[in-house]
Amino acid sequence: MKNHKPILFITAGDPLGIGPEVTVKALQDKRVQKACTPIVIGEPNTLKKAGLTSDLASLLAVESTADKPTTIGPSKWGGEISFKALKLACKLAERYQTSVVTAPVSKQSWGKAGIDFTGHTEFLREYYGKTALMMFVSADLHCALTTEHFSIKDVPNILTKNRIVQAGKDFADALKKLGIKNPHIAVSALNPHNGDDGRFGREEKEVILPAIKALQKAKIHVQGPYPTDSLWDKHIKGHFDGILCMYHDQALLGLKLAAKKPVVHITAGLDFLRTSPTHGTAFDIAGKNQANPASMIEAILFAAKTK
Repeated sequence: MKNHKPILFITAGDPLGIGPEVTVKALQDKRVQKACTPIVIGEPNTLKKAGLTSDLASLLAVESTADKPTTIGPSKWGGEISFKALKLACKLAERYQTSVVTAPVSKQSWGKAGIDFTGHTEFLREYYGKTALMMFVSADLHCALTTEHFSIKDVPNILTKNRIVQAGKDFADALKKLGIKNPHIAVSALNPHNGDDGRFGREEKEVILPAIKALQKAKIHVQGPYPTDSLWDKHIKGHFDGILCMYHDQALLGLKLAAKKPVVHITAGLDFLRTSPTHGTAFDIAGKNQANPASMIEAILFAAKTK
């Protein structure tokens, strides 16, 4: 009996960024070809220029009504193409019950194209009416975000008990799907020194701790809140299966310093799995054959092996 490889839909991201390059380089990796049947969605000329051939993957072409710019950078052209590719990939993933891997998009390009989302996760959350948790994985390291792309000054107002509880439940479910039967989750504090008994802020006592108690009541193994500066060391040593962070850089700074293997970005809580690399469009090196495909390769392999 033949071992059928899973079909994966891979969006090439902003065509003026490094998305086409890292997509093609990832497809040239023998592990990727062995793990899945890739179908790439993106702008055909930039992908072919990057080296895409029919031997590497099938191509679903996406075009823009805007004129292609003569310089590399954020553009309406790139925004329209990357957004159309994402929407098509999601529809196909639902239809064929498979996963989506997304190369980087530019928020500035989306803005120029009139697309009112700050990133993939925000679009997926609104489009599917799901909580759509943003989480990251590197080997045995796992972390998730309670809030994502917000100004630091807005986080205390956005952070609510219900938001933390929902993120904690989604994180626990996602970790179980990764094979961790009873995940032990650490919850980070918001303020320095865990708020220092209210001296540096009261969110730990008034918002985070009540959320932790609600999660514990729901039989989810969580503890905290903990000061983030010591929390990552505990996670590295295996004291916890994952960290639920309060804001973006709490997660990404610690993870990128601690990770020994490429980091994969996951959108959990959808009816299909979406993964992506953890870098951006890198317009400054686009077209120079300098982009490292390691994170894109890992995102594809992770999607191929995860149901």
